Amino acid sequence: MSEIKKKILDALDVETFFVCENEEEARGLALGLMAEMGFSQADVVFLETKGPGARVRVRTYVHRPGNRYGWL
Repeated sequence: MSEIKKKILDALDVETFFVCENEEEARGLALGLMAEMGFSQADVVFLETKGPGARVRVRTYVHRPGNRYGWL
């Protein structure tokens, strides 16, 4: 884990707008983005289709309660 990721207290949210056909594609793009960023476990917490695509917020937990925290 990078030094910067070690400083994250709990979760990381990423919000963006994808040009896509439907919600299923938007969900796949969001989870794929997180995987490319090195996060294997992520959840879509908001998804709204609008116009040419969808606004998506995806969350991954870097440190869950009880984990070994990087800043300690």
